[in-house]
Amino acid sequence: MAKNLILLGLPGAGKGTQADFIVKDYPVVHISTGDIFRTNLANNTELGQKAREFMDAGDLVPDEITNAMVADRLSQSDVEEAGFMLDGYPRNEAQAEFLDSYLSDNNQAVSATLYFEVSDSLLRQRLLGRGRADDTPEVIDNRLAVNKAANLPLVDYYQRAGVLHTIDGGRQLADVYRDVKEVLDNLD
Repeated sequence: MAKNLILLGLPGAGKGTQADFIVKDYPVVHISTGDIFRTNLANNTELGQKAREFMDAGDLVPDEITNAMVADRLSQSDVEEAGFMLDGYPRNEAQAEFLDSYLSDNNQAVSATLYFEVSDSLLRQRLLGRGRADDTPEVIDNRLAVNKAANLPLVDYYQRAGVLHTIDGGRQLADVYRDVKEVLDNLD
C-alpha cells in the first residue's frame, strides 16, 4: 500500500534533510509546495497566473488556489502509484481539512505525519549557521513565531486524527532517521 506522509516542523528542524533520506529508501514522491508554485508559475498555468497576482501584490496566495495546485499534483499518476510526502503543506487547519476531504474522495488517507520537534535555541543556532543575509536573530525569531502559530494547530489536528509521530529532531541525523524509519516500517 502506498504511504501518504506529511512532514511538519519549524524552519531548521531538518524536514528537507530527512525527506532526502526517506525518498532514497521508500517509494514515495516528495512534493514541496515551493516546487508546485514554481512549476505553475514557470508554466504560466491558470493557477499560476492567479497565484502570481497575489504574490506580486505581496499577499499570501489564498488557500483555494494552493489547495487546487496540491490537488492537481496529487492527481498525477506517479503519486497515485507510489504515494506522497508533503513538505510545506498543509500550512493551516483549513488546508489540512481540504487535504483529508480530497484524500477521502479518492479512497486514500494520510498514513503518518512526522513532526520534527527541535528546541528554539537549536533552531536559532541552525538558522544562523546557514549564513543567509536575511537570517538575522530578529528575523529568525519572527520566522519561528510565525511558523509556531501555524504549525502547533496542525500538530494538534494530526494528533487528534491519530497519525502524528513526534520525532526529536535535535539529535544526530542518523539517530533522527532511525526513528523515522521505525515509524515508516511499522505503517500498515
